[in-house]
Amino acid sequence: MQFAKRIRAFIKLLPRNLANIEDGRQLVSASGSVGANYIEANESLGKRDFRMRIKISRKEAKESAYWLRLLDTGDDAAVEEERNGLAQEATELTNIFGAILRKSQ
Repeated sequence: MQFAKRIRAFIKLLPRNLANIEDGRQLVSASGSVGANYIEANESLGKRDFRMRIKISRKEAKESAYWLRLLDTGDDAAVEEERNGLAQEATELTNIFGAILRKSQ
């Protein structure tokens, strides 16, 4: 949830242009799905369902990193730094979900 909240705060810092609006929507959706699917995994009906939800969380974390790379920061160093931190967090989440998948097999 913290990742999705940070993304939402970050979006507010970006220049308002058509590309950022569209890419920002995609980013908000993907970042929210990371946590939502993790919650679903923890409430899963079985091992197969658990693994599928973890895979979706991992996919959404990767997608979040993709949308972050596309956003225009308007050459603002502080906003660029925040984007880099969020991209790093998306990568770490991807790695965490990958480790969970490997250990759940």
